Amino acid sequence: MNIRNKAWMSFLSMMLAVSMLFSPTAAMAQEGESHAGQEESSKIDMTSLILDHISDSYEWHFCGEGENAVAIPLPVFVYSKVRGEWFFFSFKHIEEAEHHHTTYEGFKLAEEGEANEGKIVELNPATGEWERPLDLSLTKNAVGLFLNSIILICIVMYCANWYKKKKPEDTAPKGFVGLIEMMVTMVYNDIIKANIPQHVQRYSGYLLCAFFFIFLTNLIGLIPGSANLTGNIAITCVLACCTFLFTNIGGNKEYWKEIFWADGMPTWLKPIMAVIEFFGLFTKPVALMIRLFANIMAGHAALLALIGVIFITAQIGAAINSIMTPLAVFFAIFLDCLELLVAFIQAYVFTMLSAVFIGLSVPKHHH
Repeated sequence: MNIRNKAWMSFLSMMLAVSMLFSPTAAMAQEGESHAGQEESSKIDMTSLILDHISDSYEWHFCGEGENAVAIPLPVFVYSKVRGEWFFFSFKHIEEAEHHHTTYEGFKLAEEGEANEGKIVELNPATGEWERPLDLSLTKNAVGLFLNSIILICIVMYCANWYKKKKPEDTAPKGFVGLIEMMVTMVYNDIIKANIPQHVQRYSGYLLCAFFFIFLTNLIGLIPGSANLTGNIAITCVLACCTFLFTNIGGNKEYWKEIFWADGMPTWLKPIMAVIEFFGLFTKPVALMIRLFANIMAGHAALLALIGVIFITAQIGAAINSIMTPLAVFFAIFLDCLELLVAFIQAYVFTMLSAVFIGLSVPKHHH
C-alpha cells in the first residue's frame, strides 16, 4: 500500500472514530431527559430544539436545557442609537434580567413572535417600539469563526515548519503532513489547474484557502456543541462574494466582451443576451451560497430530527419507543458518518465551481 492510500485510510479511520465518539446522541439525550421529566401532557417542540442548535446565539450552548443547561455567555457589544452610547457587558446579565422579567441597561432579548426574535433590542421612547441597536457582539458563530481560523492557521504553519526542516532529497512526508500534502496536490492539480487556463498562481491561494476552510469547518460542525458556520447563510454569503470579486475583478477583455457583445450571434439578439448574461453574474454566487448553506443545514437538521424521534416516541408508549430507539440510533450514526463524506464533497464542489467561474473569466485570447 503506497503512502497516499495509507494516508487516506488513516484519515477515514480517524474521522469515523471522531464521529462515533462525538455523536450528537449524548447531547440530545440530555435535553430529551429534561423534557421527559415534564408532565405527560407536555410535548417536545422539536422545531424549536433543532432551530436553537443550528442558529446563532449570544451564548455557547453545549448541552442541557433551562436550569440544567451547560453554556458559556458571550460578550455583548452594542451601540444605543437612542442614547448615543456604547455598552459592553456579558450576555449573562440579559439572562438574569429576563428571569426577573425586566431589562438590563434598557436592553432585552426579543421574544418569540416579535420582529427581531432572538436579537438584543432596546425601547425607543419616541415610537414606543423595541428597536435593534448597532450590534457588534461576539456571537457563537463569530467566536467559532475565530477558533476555526486559528486551527486552520496552526495546521498550515505546522506543515510549513515541517518542510522548512527538510531538504529536497529527503523522503516524502508521512502521517498528517503527508495527508495535507496529498489534499493540496489534489486540489491544485485536479481543480485549480484543470479549470483555470492561465494565471493559476494568482487564484490558487484563495481556492486552497476556501477548500480547507470549508472542509475543516464542516468537520468541526459535526461535533455536538460546536458552531454551525457553513449552515449559516451569512458565512456562505461572504464566501460566495469572495468568489464573485475574484471572478469579475480579474476578468479580462475576452470575458467582458462575451457578456456584453458576444460574437457569433445576430446583432439584434446581442442586447437581449447582454441583459441575461449580466444577471448571470449574480446568479452564480447566489447558487454557490445557497448550495453550501442548504446542504449543511439540512444535514444537521435531519440528524437532530432522528435523535428527536427517541424522545417523541417515549411520550407515545414504551412499546413503540423500544422499537424506534435502536432504529433512530442506527440511522443517526449512519447519517453522521455520511456527513463526513458530505463535508468533503461540499468543500470540493464549492472550490470546483469557483475555479470554473474564475476560469471562464480569464479565457485565452482566440486568434
